Amino acid sequence: MHPSAGGRAQDRWARAAAWAELLRLPALFTVPGDALAGAAAVAARPDHRTLLAIGSSVCLYEAGMVLNDWADRAEDALERPHRPLPAGRVSPAAAFTAACALTAAGLTLAGRAGRPALAVAAPLAATVWSYDLVLKHKPVGPLAMAAARGLDLLLGASATAGRTRPALPAAGLLATHTFAITTLSRQETRGGTPAPALAALATTAGLTWWLRRPPTTGPRIGGPPAGSPPAPLSPGRAAHVLRTLPGRDGQRSALHPSKPLTAPLSAPLTAALAAAYAGTTARPYAHAALNPSAPLTQRAVGAGIRAMIPLQAALMARSGATAGAVLTAALAPVARRLARRVSVT
Repeated sequence: MHPSAGGRAQDRWARAAAWAELLRLPALFTVPGDALAGAAAVAARPDHRTLLAIGSSVCLYEAGMVLNDWADRAEDALERPHRPLPAGRVSPAAAFTAACALTAAGLTLAGRAGRPALAVAAPLAATVWSYDLVLKHKPVGPLAMAAARGLDLLLGASATAGRTRPALPAAGLLATHTFAITTLSRQETRGGTPAPALAALATTAGLTWWLRRPPTTGPRIGGPPAGSPPAPLSPGRAAHVLRTLPGRDGQRSALHPSKPLTAPLSAPLTAALAAAYAGTTARPYAHAALNPSAPLTQRAVGAGIRAMIPLQAALMARSGATAGAVLTAALAPVARRLARRVSVT
């Protein structure tokens, strides 16, 4: 090989590595589960619109990653000079252009998924840009980041089924976890007090307890109490019952629409995934609480980001989407191995 050819190959590899670091590629594995959990929450099977929602989420998420470093380039020059922008490995103009292009691509993909999806993607994009450019260092910063993650889950619900209301509890859980991580991340460069790590630890415990609760089958709005005999069926309703009685994971019962037809493995799988979620974060959070130094806090924040994967999978399993839960959980070890090479924070 000619020496110049080897030098060009090395330069290309260095540029690719810089962009991988700027985009925080290991964290990208936490994104598809948002849309899939949203689809599961509204008892809908993923389809091509769900894939479009995932593509939109990926683009908007990466736009936020790039824009975050673009906005913090002066601060990073002092605190993290090894980052791609202050180190000169990626130019600020290229980063800002990439953030704009990724945002446009995300909104375009959401538009192709339908108006309900675009109606969620637009405020999601606005929240991402507002957080990175204005709100990050303000008291409402963690709330903005939590809202963005919750909206990302609702994007999957709206794209797949055209509705979001049944997915609001799942979005609230994911937003709560995100709020705790974002609050903790505010002291990952300088260290701080044990309080944010203790709060994140308590949040994990509360969410784990909630996940292990059996899904409620109480009275539904506008219908009879759960467990009451079904009303006499009209011929049309009877035909609908016959079509839906075999059930699919996550599909609602025709006799009792408030009760999901979950797979037999749903409960034990949810419990296992909830335990995996707690196990991913418990030790790093505890270490950061005992010693709130910058390195341990960074490690805790990274664990919290990776823990989104088992959290998403547990939400899917709880809704009866066991296949999607298993596939999503399988992303966790991939993200963990990649995080050893590229930082997620």
